[in-house]
Amino acid sequence: MFFLSDMLNKKLNLPKPGEALPGRQKPIPTASKHFVSKRPLKGPYPEGIETALFGLGCFWGAERMFWQMPGVWVTAVGYAGGITLNPTYQETCTGLTGHTEVVLVVFDPRIVSYSDLLKAFWENHDPTQGMRQGNDVGTTYRSAIYTFGEAQHAAAIASRTAYEAALREAGRGKITTEIEPAPAFYFAEDDHQQYLAKNPYGYCNLRGTGVSCPMPQAVSAA
Repeated sequence: MFFLSDMLNKKLNLPKPGEALPGRQKPIPTASKHFVSKRPLKGPYPEGIETALFGLGCFWGAERMFWQMPGVWVTAVGYAGGITLNPTYQETCTGLTGHTEVVLVVFDPRIVSYSDLLKAFWENHDPTQGMRQGNDVGTTYRSAIYTFGEAQHAAAIASRTAYEAALREAGRGKITTEIEPAPAFYFAEDDHQQYLAKNPYGYCNLRGTGVSCPMPQAVSAA
């Protein structure tokens, strides 16, 4: 019982630098193209394209939700926000890398705005659950927005404030979503890229709160 309790604590607490797994210098192998769109996962991306990075629980269902949005050019799943260099899926699941599962969203802002992506992010998971998302428990499932540039960061903060007010009115708890400048993003293994396109009946735990996110005017203009 002590062993199980100790393992659970490791998965619910971010590791300190001396506790994290070392990882490796070389990136792990992954797919070269998106399984659905056939576009290159790692670029080059067309001129005018922008990127966003979101963590909202298990990345399988989260990625599908984003790749289905008009204006999203390509998506990829991976790991971010931790310490371990070039982690594997198995390493990340131990809770000893510090990373959370994330989706890289490459989008055309002329078709879909960052505001649209933020609204989809907030409404398609429960951002009040801390180190978990539904039945998925651990630091790898924590809610996160990693931003590229000041405009994205300001928009993310403003949208969090607006959604927290809506959640409070609905009797929900405080948002625990981490909002930070984008750290290193590590592409996940080929098997995990566009997983639900390859496995249509695969596991998906993506669940929203049922509370609409009222995007503030400043965010809508972002």
